[in-house]
Amino acid sequence: MTVSPQAALDALTAARALEQPAFISTHTDADIESLAHTAGNGPLAGIPFAVKDNIDVRGLATTGACPTLTTRAPTHAFAVQRLINAGALPIGKTNMDQFATGLVGTRSPYGACHSIYSAEHISGGSSSGSAIAVAAGIVPLALGTDTAGSGRVPAAFNGLVGMKPSRGLVSNRGLLPACPSLDCITTLTRTVREAQQAFEAIIGYDAADPYSRQMPAALPPGVATQMRVIAVPNGPLGLEPAHQQAWEQALEHAATIAILVSVDIEPFLAAARLLYEAPFVSERTAAFGNLLEPDGPHLDPTVRSIVLRGADFSAVQSWKAAHELQRLRALAEVVFVSADALLLPVTPWHPTLAQVAADPIGANSRNGVFTNMCNLFDLAAIAVPAGMRPDGLPFGVQLLSPAFSDRPLMELASAWTGESQSDPWASDPTRTLLAVAGAHLTGQPANRELVELGGRLHARARTAGGYQMFTVPGPFPRPGLIDTGSGPETGIEIEVWSLPHAGFAQLFARVAPPLHLGQMTLDDGTSIQGFACDSGAADTAHDISAFAGWRAYLSSLR
Repeated sequence: MTVSPQAALDALTAARALEQPAFISTHTDADIESLAHTAGNGPLAGIPFAVKDNIDVRGLATTGACPTLTTRAPTHAFAVQRLINAGALPIGKTNMDQFATGLVGTRSPYGACHSIYSAEHISGGSSSGSAIAVAAGIVPLALGTDTAGSGRVPAAFNGLVGMKPSRGLVSNRGLLPACPSLDCITTLTRTVREAQQAFEAIIGYDAADPYSRQMPAALPPGVATQMRVIAVPNGPLGLEPAHQQAWEQALEHAATIAILVSVDIEPFLAAARLLYEAPFVSERTAAFGNLLEPDGPHLDPTVRSIVLRGADFSAVQSWKAAHELQRLRALAEVVFVSADALLLPVTPWHPTLAQVAADPIGANSRNGVFTNMCNLFDLAAIAVPAGMRPDGLPFGVQLLSPAFSDRPLMELASAWTGESQSDPWASDPTRTLLAVAGAHLTGQPANRELVELGGRLHARARTAGGYQMFTVPGPFPRPGLIDTGSGPETGIEIEVWSLPHAGFAQLFARVAPPLHLGQMTLDDGTSIQGFACDSGAADTAHDISAFAGWRAYLSSLR
């Protein structure tokens, strides 16, 4: 059955009438009708989409916002073809910061884009045109790229959802590279649900892409099926006043959907600075520096100056930067031991076009302080709307989590936007949920026992208020929980694991006094099986409840 092209034809008409330069090129009506005959009849049937002009669409030139690149693409990029296979129809190519080097949306010979909320404020980049195409209602879906925030920044500045998958899950075959080891093809949509649909359509291993990676069959260790704990910065972020007001409201909202824990984000900020202030910019020089000579009016001067200086770094400097990045990454990973995701603003401000023109490099750098490190640290990320600033501009936040946690991360994002009201304790009827608080936590000595019994981390959580934690005797350090009613009102840190019934039965048989398995009440009032301590074994001299968690207690010993 032929996919109906009408929605795509209507989108094409709207794209041609758009008042700002969001599109660089578009298909003809005849092209759209021809595509409709070859498109699949899948879950995205008939949906029109736009494509950032560094991603190949057959029959259209891939310019990267450089007018001298006029060769028409002979084939679709892998991601574009996957969307077409699902029934979607590409209508054209969108404007961008030249060669995907920028977070502003103004570095294009085709003209600068602005936020749909204000003609004076930037749209964000480099996926500026794709964001405008969705925010203006031309299409419900657009492809962008996100190497340092180029998909999340324009999403935030236009009130959209910007999904940046884990590196390699979406093949970069057919992408004009910026930084091949970091580039990610991303989506811009109005809802998380639309982002989820597009994500499932475009992911897939591609042997022709050396950076392609396959989604693991099971979630990586430490990644929970249900995300319930969000890390937030423990100090000021240097936000402009209007952003600060919106951020405070976002934190209040976050507390309604998750447990919040405060963390130090300096390792993230330090890595963000490395992307352009260290030799990592040399990868851009290697990827497309040849296209920046000779100079001419077709080249953006800021892009050219940034990229060509990458040739000045030595191999020794590059290795030093790589070692520093690894040090910072190890520090940053600690955040995801006790939290599922990190919540940050997408940017610290929303600059005007005039501010960017006055300081093109400085303004751009400020836009990336919370986004640059994401791919360096191999994280998944999603930007979501977080209300409006007092001046009427949209405010966006982002949720970051470890590689391959994309699906539970999107579920958390859907809870943020109110699209999902799923039960976090819904479990496979063939499995049992078990709360653990000490030696069975992820990374602790007895955790291997849960894994060998078929256990999977279901969720991070806390007990209800009133539980006390004591150290108990045994073959290795471990705690015991007792519901005395005198413990911390905010509860004790725990993990909830999902075990097959047979595995749970084996574990039950191994539990020895003073520990036992009994009902435990969680922070939201849910009651499940958990490790508890016999009340007679409690040694009040070894009450460690004040630490509110076993990991915090162990840290105090170090």
